[in-house]
Amino acid sequence: QVQLVESGGGSVQAGGSLRLSCSPSRTALRIDALGWYRQVPGQQRELVAKINIDGSTNLADSVKGRFTISRNKLRNSVYLQMNSLKPEDTAVYDCNYKILSRDYWGQGTQVTVSS
Repeated sequence: QVQLVESGGGSVQAGGSLRLSCSPSRTALRIDALGWYRQVPGQQRELVAKINIDGSTNLADSVKGRFTISRNKLRNSVYLQMNSLKPEDTAVYDCNYKILSRDYWGQGTQVTVSS
């Protein structure tokens, strides 16, 4: 089973930036899709950003213009650059890899944005 290791979370003030990283335990993977999700206690998990096989990206309306998703094809790592962070961005962020129709998740990393 593929393990995903996340890093980059932390606490910042509103307007600050963080860069989340997610790397798999193995690099020889056939990945169908990559994405970042977030979840606030008591709320449903939501898709924040995804990167498509053609390189195009999709972002949730709430983060458009502030977040950028990218990947390193050699390392099969996926990144989420988060700028102009807002308190409402506070959540546990989790990377998702879809590999051969199966979903793999990281352990989750906390992002806290203070006002």
